[in-house]
Amino acid sequence: MKELPSIEQLVPRHVAIIMDGNGRWAKQRGKIRTFGHKAGAEAVRRAVAFARRNGIESLTLFAFSSENWKRPATEVSVLMELFMSVLKSEVKKLDDNDIRLRIIGDKGAFSKRLQKRIQEAEEKTQNNSGLNLNIAANYGGQWDITQASRKLADKVKSGEIEPSEITEEAISGELMMADQPLPDLLIRTGGERRISNFLLWQLAYAELYFTSTLWPDFDDAIFAKAITDFAQRERRFGLTSEQLTVLMQGIETRIEE
Repeated sequence: MKELPSIEQLVPRHVAIIMDGNGRWAKQRGKIRTFGHKAGAEAVRRAVAFARRNGIESLTLFAFSSENWKRPATEVSVLMELFMSVLKSEVKKLDDNDIRLRIIGDKGAFSKRLQKRIQEAEEKTQNNSGLNLNIAANYGGQWDITQASRKLADKVKSGEIEPSEITEEAISGELMMADQPLPDLLIRTGGERRISNFLLWQLAYAELYFTSTLWPDFDDAIFAKAITDFAQRERRFGLTSEQLTVLMQGIETRIEE
């Protein structure tokens, strides 16, 4: 049975964000697309600080999809250099603020220099517990499910498990962020209304929030608006509204006792 909501869960434990609109933001200002990506880095800092202040356990940001390699080579190059620069300049701040950094995705496609920088950043922050900050880079939801399936297939081949032991729980255990709560809320900026191959398995029961705000303009007020909207949702997890009401009354009674 899926984990049911608690009365305390007005603030989502895990928020995932598709950061969309950097290029359009730059174009509106007569700038090249990469100008928007650099401005988007400031929005990342604001979002991380907001999540840390407001008790969110995990924040997952979709920075670079496996499909983004198809973009112009100059833009990809700038994105990679920006990634390097941010890792270098921000990791100490993350560590000082008790934030654990994880890069999720197929890191093998990155340069050796970037892979080394990622490893150093993850190792430096690995014991922090104030916030899990997951950056999805060269990530795709279909890739995530595929890599999990391959791991389970290898276990079957080696005799470690039987095919009948491949369950939803077993697959979940091999996915990225298996050690963290599932996302409660997905936010997408930029006006598009799709999830674009992001966390396909993990978002099965997430609430979706779409805003036309372009990512560089995403600030505390807009983040708070998304959280407020989430808190007003009725999350049934397959139950009827009547069943959920009975469940919540039971929770309230136990709290009063």
